[in-house]
Amino acid sequence: MAERLAAHVWVGAYLTRLGLANIPAYVLRHGDDTAGAIMVKCATLDGNATLWRREWDFESDTRPWTRIATGAEADMDDIIRRETGFDPDLWVIEIESRDGHTLLQEDGLN
Repeated sequence: MAERLAAHVWVGAYLTRLGLANIPAYVLRHGDDTAGAIMVKCATLDGNATLWRREWDFESDTRPWTRIATGAEADMDDIIRRETGFDPDLWVIEIESRDGHTLLQEDGLN
């Protein structure tokens, strides 16, 4: 199994790739630099959003990005608030992409 990158390294690389693709992105919550989990909120600028996070796929022993919720942006913000209550080390990145493009399925990010 490949070693995991420190959270802050992955976040920095992701923000750079988003910037190169002209996709606005913001760190909404700075989690633990080393081992913090990362959640990505993709706001489609129409009042809706999608939440993504890595989850174990036990069959392949990988951690692909998984869409965990889609709906009204306010509902996604409620989910984020609940999750940060459970996990004080959680990072939250928000991107703005009308077409919902997150780059999370691109090579090098999964």
